[in-house]
Amino acid sequence: MSPLRVDSQRATPMVAPLKMMSREKKPMKAVMLRLRNGWPMPLALQGVFEIVQSIVFCMALLTVPLVAVYFSGGFLENSFETILQFGGLLWLLIHGVPLEVLNLGPEADPSAVSGILTLLPLGLSLLPFIFCWRAGRRIARASYTDQLWQGLAGAFITYGAIGTGVAFLASNSYAKANLISATFIPLIIAFVGLIFGARREAGSWGRLIGVDVAAHISRISPHRRWAGTYVWHVIVAGFIGYMAAVAISGILMSITVGLHWADVANIYQELRPGPIGSFALTLLQLGLIPNAVFWVLSWISGGGFSIGAGSTLSTLETTVGPLPSMPLFAALPSGEAGNQWLFLLLPVLAGIVAGWYFLRVGENHLEDWFARRIPFNILSLGVSTLCLAVFTGIAAGLVSLAGSWLSSGSLAIGRLTELGPHMWVTAGALALQIGLGTAIGYLVAPLFETDPVLEG
Repeated sequence: MSPLRVDSQRATPMVAPLKMMSREKKPMKAVMLRLRNGWPMPLALQGVFEIVQSIVFCMALLTVPLVAVYFSGGFLENSFETILQFGGLLWLLIHGVPLEVLNLGPEADPSAVSGILTLLPLGLSLLPFIFCWRAGRRIARASYTDQLWQGLAGAFITYGAIGTGVAFLASNSYAKANLISATFIPLIIAFVGLIFGARREAGSWGRLIGVDVAAHISRISPHRRWAGTYVWHVIVAGFIGYMAAVAISGILMSITVGLHWADVANIYQELRPGPIGSFALTLLQLGLIPNAVFWVLSWISGGGFSIGAGSTLSTLETTVGPLPSMPLFAALPSGEAGNQWLFLLLPVLAGIVAGWYFLRVGENHLEDWFARRIPFNILSLGVSTLCLAVFTGIAAGLVSLAGSWLSSGSLAIGRLTELGPHMWVTAGALALQIGLGTAIGYLVAPLFETDPVLEG
């Protein structure tokens, strides 16, 4: 059994004793080599060691800005312990753990819950994913294929246990987390990060799980293989169309923020948060930028999104109530109708990208099936393209449900209990727009693509 990844520099897994370094090498170089490759230890313990590193690094990046704001006098809370608890609660929040915000009104019961904080800052959620991805790579580097589960199991169990401990220690008179949620919900990001990191080190899914996927597929009948290939590329095309729409939304948001930069700067000046407070506020907004990109996507699709209960912002309707003074909100659309409906065409452009991709992969076996049964080429092409548009649009719409759900949530403050896209309306609108664009792209792309067989 070979290691997950073998090359000239790493032919031996870390669990085996490392080769003795020559005495001529400096001690510092030996230490750096240990830091890069790790220490030889049992795989389960290796997983624990790697995941604890990831949690410590992530916690430090989240807590240091809070501590800096505390020492600059930016918090009314005088207890340093409470600030550290805020760091633990923030760590749970970026993993998707709901936080119960306690009612602290003058006549309220301190134990009463005023709301549930569920808004996930997707930008900050990348931190634990990246560190878990790194841990997964290092665990895979230390493992043989049939032993990988030992390191991953150690890391997985440790992550859940630490989540329980953080929830127990970080809950205070301001907010608290459910112990069961804190134990299991963070495991989602940990699992995805560890698996993708291990796959990156292995180089392929086949080497990661020890199964020759290509050989398994070759034993499937041609008709089932063609059907599976068609379905797979339809899903990929829908995902590409959706991600193209997300990219367009990101570009549009950047342009909008740039055009309203003076308003953004004015809000910063009105808040007067100071240098450290400005840094913390900017960090918070950077964490919310991916959320804002998904909100922009729902806006250009026509589905719309909410910032507060009862509010709606879309290309067709804008109704917004009072908003908190956050610089990023200065770039919100004003609500003037004008030619805003033209933005509905942007997701269609994303669909054209999906259709172009599907033509290039050349796996439209459904068109071949129709061509053998319908004598008229134009009719068979039209029916197969219509089916492709419907299937790709549905795939893109289903993927959009995940993006809309992840970017939605509640701040548990006043009206801000509803934030994010109108999920189902946005999914339906994107399915229509990306489906239409897919049909256009698939039919137009041959005008710009050359056939290497005919050209030869």
